[in-house]
Amino acid sequence: MSEPGDRDDARSVAGGPMDQPADAEQADRELETAGEADPLSLSRRLRQPRTIISILIPLAVIAVFVALNGAQLARVPGLIARADLRLVGLAFLVFYAGFPLRGLRWAVLLRGTGTRVSTRDSTEIIFLSWLVNCVVPAKLGDVYRAYLLKINSSASLSRTFGTVFIERVLDLIAIALLGIAAGYWSFRDGLPPPIQLIFAIGLIVVGALAVGLFTMRNFGRRILIALPLPPRVVGLYDRFEQGVFGAIAFRQLPFLGGVTGTIWMTEALRLFFVVQAFGFTDVQVGLSGAVFVALIGSLLTAVPLSPAGLGIVEAGIVGVLTVAYGVPLAEATAIALLDRVISVFSIIVLGSIGYLVSSKPHGLRAAAQPGEPTSA
Repeated sequence: MSEPGDRDDARSVAGGPMDQPADAEQADRELETAGEADPLSLSRRLRQPRTIISILIPLAVIAVFVALNGAQLARVPGLIARADLRLVGLAFLVFYAGFPLRGLRWAVLLRGTGTRVSTRDSTEIIFLSWLVNCVVPAKLGDVYRAYLLKINSSASLSRTFGTVFIERVLDLIAIALLGIAAGYWSFRDGLPPPIQLIFAIGLIVVGALAVGLFTMRNFGRRILIALPLPPRVVGLYDRFEQGVFGAIAFRQLPFLGGVTGTIWMTEALRLFFVVQAFGFTDVQVGLSGAVFVALIGSLLTAVPLSPAGLGIVEAGIVGVLTVAYGVPLAEATAIALLDRVISVFSIIVLGSIGYLVSSKPHGLRAAAQPGEPTSA
């Protein structure tokens, strides 16, 4: 693997000289100082009116939905109570098996930018960031992840944002491709119009990502320089782009692609085992259907209107199950709720415990022992 300095030299030849390295250094220090001066406090975020509103509005919408469909949804608590706990436990284990894989992938991406972090530490940071995404809107967990890495290592904050960004790109591509493949297999006898629309959106997303990355790699800095922006903005972009493209070497793509695909299969298997736990005789979803529905739900979590897509994801899962697979409303609602208990509620419970016992939110100064060096 080439060193970061080698990549910077190559970039100066291929993409234009980095004529203001001092500005880049200064901009990165300003961003990091700002992050340290105003640390991301969960308690403060939870008290903000925006966070409270983002939770109350989806809950109100869910309450209205339940009131309008009370007769059909009255069976939901009984259905959930009769679920096979062994299969629910298996769904839980499969879901949490994805976190070490996410930690491994991020550690590999960080190593490409010159930051070495153990898989255990990267997994712990990712898990804490998921807690933030489950209780705070706007996907602030990704920002919190970069912040935790910064205060626990010497990593560049803007470069770290670049690794989180390219990780999200890998996720979106995997969701789109796996979702399209599972959908074609699941609906091989004919695609309903709503599913055709979802497929079209998936193809557009993959195309837009490809065009965006190509533009960023070849013209991003030139575009920023042409705009009336202060040098520090260009400096921050330089570090961000180094994080995006320095994180991935061409020879790593098969490995990263395989890990990413496995990660999203844990999401699909979670939903598959949840469906199997109910033992519904009138529900024919199958593994391909579980992959398709789970990936649609995961994609909807990216909508930054509520924590973990509260209200939006549930509606999406219930909608796809009822419209595309003909699952009765009560059964579809029970599946969606139990799946979200595992993927969101358990994160809030276990993540809160992890937040209290972890040294990561306090940074190096709190974690370092007297006489020991402060290292990542």
